Amino acid sequence: MGDGIKMVERNKKARFNYDIEETVEAGLVLKGSEVKSVRNGKVSLDGSYCSVDRYGDMLLHDAYIKPYQQASHFNHEPRRNRKLLLKSREIEKWAGKAEQEGYAIVPLELYFRDGWAKVKLGLGKGKKQHDKRQSIKERESKRRLDEVRKSYNL
Repeated sequence: MGDGIKMVERNKKARFNYDIEETVEAGLVLKGSEVKSVRNGKVSLDGSYCSVDRYGDMLLHDAYIKPYQQASHFNHEPRRNRKLLLKSREIEKWAGKAEQEGYAIVPLELYFRDGWAKVKLGLGKGKKQHDKRQSIKERESKRRLDEVRKSYNL
């Protein structure tokens, strides 16, 4: 990625389970011990999702941030809900789209931009089982094609 960006975590399962139609970057509200853990790469976005609460805030659910060992009793809850920073217009727009059948807001990437924790969110439509099999076939054929090209130095 570009200048001032340090990639921490990619949610590979999200792109496998969902067709991502739209993306947006959101800030992430973290506690001090969480920031230290994220900087060390002790984070997982597998199975996490976003929703809008009754106060109009977008929250990140089920993202795992490992407790920071040196924080002792000031540590955080590993799977707590974390607030995402978006403009209220964007939150309303995304919440409306996510309420449609089969759509979900999923985190795709977690990274630092100029020292600030950011999450790339994607509006995804859930894939059916046959779509997933098709994705696997395409990935395998691309891999074989790359191997053939490499063996013939094309």
